[in-house]
Amino acid sequence: MAMTYEALTIQQVARRTGLTEPTLRYYEKIGLIGSVDRDDSSGHRRYGPALVERIEALGCLRSTGMSVRDMRAYLDHLDAGDAPRLHALFRDNAERVAEERERMLTRLRYLRLKADLWAARERGDAAAEERAVEAIAPVIAALR
Repeated sequence: MAMTYEALTIQQVARRTGLTEPTLRYYEKIGLIGSVDRDDSSGHRRYGPALVERIEALGCLRSTGMSVRDMRAYLDHLDAGDAPRLHALFRDNAERVAEERERMLTRLRYLRLKADLWAARERGDAAAEERAVEAIAPVIAALR
């Protein structure tokens, strides 16, 4: 026996996907998810199972920081079954995230060294303060 699924409201889709209602409306407006069916009696949006799956995938992509342009490309390549372009899209975005991670690690290193510097000043440890100052210089250069 086939299982039937009820269409979900915008609130239910927002809770399920982590995307806000305004984001869902925006994605519809720009054609990222296409038009959404409406309830005949109320006119409220109703999201079917296939559309909810698509939106869940977009929610995952958005959480990685993927651009709307790349999400659109993902959907286009997915619909076309274009594995090489999907591979390139995810490879390029993985590289982008790796670069962001490196920038974040540099920022973290800077903040920890500054905390060390101020801790050394607080306890009056001139040698530790000097070591922190020396360690911070190349990190400052990397932040630029």
